[in-house]
Amino acid sequence: MYPRLPLLLWLMTTLILVVSPHLFHLAWWVPLTFAILLIWRYFLTRYQKRLPGNWIQLTIVIFILAGILLSYRTIFGKEAGVALLIALSGLKMLEMNQQRDALLLCFLSYFLIVTNFLHSQTIPTALYMGIVTLVTTATLISLNDHNDSLFIRQRLRLSFKLLMQALPLMMVMFLFFPRISGSFWAVPKDTQRAITGLSDQMSFGNLSELSLSDEIAFRVTFADTIPPSNQRYWRGPVFWWSNGREWKMTTRQYFIEPQRAFQPLGEPYDYTLTLEPHNQTWLFALDLPQRLPSQSKMTADYQILAFLPIQQRIRYDLRSYPEYHANVISMSLYDLALRLPQRKHLRARAMAEQWRREFSTPEQIIQRALQYFKQESFIYTYTPASLEKDTIDEFLFETHQGFCEHYSAAFTVLMRAAGIPTRIVTGYLGGTVNPLGNYLIVRQRDAHAWTEVWLADRGWVRIDPTAAVAPERIEMGIDTALPTDFSSLGLAFQNDSLVVQLWQQLGNGWDALNNSWNQWILGYDKQRQQQLLSRLGLPNLDWQGLVMILFMTVAVLFLTISTWMWLRSRFVTQDPAQDIYHRFCQKLARHGLSRHPYEGPLTFAHRVSAIRPELATSVQEIVELYIKIRYRSQPVYLPQFRQKVRWFRT
Repeated sequence: MYPRLPLLLWLMTTLILVVSPHLFHLAWWVPLTFAILLIWRYFLTRYQKRLPGNWIQLTIVIFILAGILLSYRTIFGKEAGVALLIALSGLKMLEMNQQRDALLLCFLSYFLIVTNFLHSQTIPTALYMGIVTLVTTATLISLNDHNDSLFIRQRLRLSFKLLMQALPLMMVMFLFFPRISGSFWAVPKDTQRAITGLSDQMSFGNLSELSLSDEIAFRVTFADTIPPSNQRYWRGPVFWWSNGREWKMTTRQYFIEPQRAFQPLGEPYDYTLTLEPHNQTWLFALDLPQRLPSQSKMTADYQILAFLPIQQRIRYDLRSYPEYHANVISMSLYDLALRLPQRKHLRARAMAEQWRREFSTPEQIIQRALQYFKQESFIYTYTPASLEKDTIDEFLFETHQGFCEHYSAAFTVLMRAAGIPTRIVTGYLGGTVNPLGNYLIVRQRDAHAWTEVWLADRGWVRIDPTAAVAPERIEMGIDTALPTDFSSLGLAFQNDSLVVQLWQQLGNGWDALNNSWNQWILGYDKQRQQQLLSRLGLPNLDWQGLVMILFMTVAVLFLTISTWMWLRSRFVTQDPAQDIYHRFCQKLARHGLSRHPYEGPLTFAHRVSAIRPELATSVQEIVELYIKIRYRSQPVYLPQFRQKVRWFRT
């Protein structure tokens, strides 16, 4: 029965390694069916039983197709297609009875290796898939080693050599193959999959929950200096409308209003932002952006929206002015910025009306509200008390505990009740500088909400009410204001600063490596390719020029390899047994047992055995193997001969 058990184990090991990363992405019955089919085939081969007939195989095929349709509602697409391939590979293993089937399974393993990158494109995934490719190639070598003349280590070594020989060609193809717009590694994402990030609405608790996440939102590389922490307001969704408990984006007016110009003040910041997928359309930018990425637009409230949801990592260039004068507003948005839900927040409205009577200018009312937050012992916390009835009134007059969304929402209600147009802006504040790459890491825990008020002589002005309660949040970041377990390993090693520094350096190094991987491997797009070509002195090449460079580079590469192989064949001996025997003689020579030019293998072995009796057995075995290979033309002993010489010790 084909194949023999050792070869079957090679194939089974390869398939198991390939399929293992898919386990958490498959319907529960798919890996179970796959495992049953592999175990079934193992016992059939182990005990030399007949393979199942065509009717049994047809029944299994019908079961698999029905299961795929019931679980995925289709047999096409990423998830269903991968599940179908895995299940059918198990069936192919069961009905395999000739080498052609085994080769097909091996090639299918290569294809399944690629499908793993549909779920994850991280460095660990790439390293693991590299190991699996090594094993798969070794399995392919095993299928063609009909005499079993190679040991496991030899098969793996030969597989490694073959992959290393293909590496230069792979690098050339990767660097110079013409790119289309978008990432080379871009794959379709599941639009229904939940992705951590800001929502299109804000209610009490959703930002505080998000700020417990250590996931990366985006990374930023600045052209010059990195702005201070209190200027790192990363603008995202803007909320205008509230029903008393939730804040949402405005409705029809939001999409009709055109982009509003603003007057930049001071010096701008130029930077490149690499955004992780969040399945929404907004793009984050340092407040306030002037230059827009391609395939995007700016709304009337200075929010940048992409034309399509962000379902893969993207990189874009921006220019922002932290200081600006935005003094244009339409009447519809002005009215919207004053609107409050009816019969809600009665105590807050009464207090704001009192301030409005006491003070003559909006600036005085704003300062009074901020002073109220300072004087009434408000607490900045991840876990505020629950609010059951009127959320704003309970927060302002009873609990006094909240996160940034509590303070921004309460401040907005107070300002609107006092006749000052106000809106809520959400996004991120701060970020951590990675000194190894000199770039900024903004995580989900940096999520923040602040407000903007409309002043007649100044336009839209940012007011962050959280600063009145927790100024360290603005000046030094979330980790200083509310430290968490993941933000500082030093909680466990607070007396060992060296351990903390080492952990931080390891974290920075790993993130810098990931950032380089994202920028130059996953994000190696048309723009990156043009940058590389410019550095090589080949700017502004079209696809025809790239094809020509690719063809010439591959030709030079093949010519170099062919020349090296020809020279090697001319000057390197073609007798591997003689090379191994020469290494054996060198080992003995290092201990004063040099072979004389006139000594044959047997004579030399007798002399060594007489001088070093403890080596007699090993020396005689090695020489006998050498004679069988060299003089009796029995190359089947070559692997054994090589292994004995390798392990020979004097």
